Amino acid sequence: MTTNKKTSTKTTSAPGFTDEERAAMKERAEELKASGRGGAKKADNLKALLAKIDEMGDSDRVMAERIHAIVTRVVPDLEAKTWYGMPAYADKAGKVVCFFKAAGKFDDRYATLGFEAAANIDEGSMWPTSYALTELTDADAARVEELVKRAVS
Repeated sequence: MTTNKKTSTKTTSAPGFTDEERAAMKERAEELKASGRGGAKKADNLKALLAKIDEMGDSDRVMAERIHAIVTRVVPDLEAKTWYGMPAYADKAGKVVCFFKAAGKFDDRYATLGFEAAANIDEGSMWPTSYALTELTDADAARVEELVKRAVS
């Protein structure tokens, strides 16, 4: 039997997934269970999203709060929810358009603003679907606003 050596310092209790990845999958399973019971109300989804933001470290929390403010101001029709334990925003069909992954979620060196297939951010035959963030400057916030607007156009 061969074992895979990981260069990561992340803890694992079984080969394949880190403890952090298993926790994210467990959170997603709970989210799916909640939506299967007749759908979680928007207020409950928002409460869960804000709770996830509150759990973040200072740097991640500041960026997540700012992104949340941008998304809800620019596209109030998107539904705030959690997705794999991360703040996310979904269209009327329930498909995630964009999400914020805190650096602390998987002990990464940067946070991520990501876009899923429901986002209309296409640029020719190749385009980025996620952006690394170490901070969110005013110029970065303006770019986030542009991307979110375009994502739902």
